Amino acid sequence: MSINKEVIQALKDIGVPVSFQTSGNEEYPYITFFTYLDRATLHSDDKESITGYFIQIDIWSKTDYTDIAEEVHQSMLSANFIKQRYYDLYEKDTKVYHKVMRFLKEVER
Repeated sequence: MSINKEVIQALKDIGVPVSFQTSGNEEYPYITFFTYLDRATLHSDDKESITGYFIQIDIWSKTDYTDIAEEVHQSMLSANFIKQRYYDLYEKDTKVYHKVMRFLKEVER
């Protein structure tokens, strides 16, 4: 299964639209995600034996997204993703709250 499918599968029950990179959704809240780094995290015998997929999940909302963020957090951990860092932003031009959640998934080759 591709890493994008794994993210979509992990978030399928959140109750918020989820899409890769961009969203055509004009209603809030919604979630987008992308891989910001794909690199070997372990080598053996000069070959990549584990690949690390570093994923960013963005929650976009006009209101408080705390409950959504908690659901994303729990769903990603249940799907064996490892929390990296989270931070909160506010997009002044669109007046949208933006939660950034970064995770790592290590996959054996």
